[in-house]
Amino acid sequence: MTTANHAISVENISKTFNGRRVLTHVTFDVPKGETFVIMGGSGSGKSTLLRIMTGSIIPEEGKVYFGSRNLGLMDFSEKEKVRQRFGMSFQSSALLDFLTVEENVSLPLQEHTRLDPSIISTIARMKLNLVGLRGFESYYPSELSGGMKKRVGLARAIAMDPEIVFYDEPTAGLDPVVCAAVDNLILDLTRKLNLTSIVVTHNMESVFRIADKVAMIYEGKLLQIGTREEIRNSPNEVVQQFINGKIEGPIQIN
Repeated sequence: MTTANHAISVENISKTFNGRRVLTHVTFDVPKGETFVIMGGSGSGKSTLLRIMTGSIIPEEGKVYFGSRNLGLMDFSEKEKVRQRFGMSFQSSALLDFLTVEENVSLPLQEHTRLDPSIISTIARMKLNLVGLRGFESYYPSELSGGMKKRVGLARAIAMDPEIVFYDEPTAGLDPVVCAAVDNLILDLTRKLNLTSIVVTHNMESVFRIADKVAMIYEGKLLQIGTREEIRNSPNEVVQQFINGKIEGPIQIN
């Protein structure tokens, strides 16, 4: 169960899909106010773990605690209230093409609050300003670059002033310069807004740029957890092969 210093806790989580074990007895705590990175290769179970942490998937075994409350024991309305305290930045940005940038950012506020439209517009513009997109409110997603779409997604993720923001591969498909800019933005928002950021990625440059703590998932199990330096200097051969992108090693390439 979480303590006052933990934003969210995962206890003994296991999950199976179609007879295949995706996660096996995964346990860790995410400290408040930190950037916690979950890394692993494709099919390692990291995205499934993220969905379990947000309450989108129910595990067969284990518990997820937000505060002192078990997400798995909440009814639908309780879970929805808790999830409003989460922000989510999707890999594809998940913007609606027929809405403007401001309208996309406004969606969570329109859905979950009864604020006056003028106040919602003001909040959306403030969030866009935080991600460096002042002046782009009336643009449509098709008029934006990939990096700008990612920033709109970040603005929408923080629209409801969440306590925790989940990022699913936030730098996927970006060139190295834009990738670094998005990483710096994640760090900046985490500090300025006093957020806890949970980032799923396999981008090693991002891991070592933003992480306070790193958890490596391998074949559905928590292989190692530690600081950036502890992971960088890990004696584990799987960790070293993964972070250095080596062909030879215990990780088999299929």
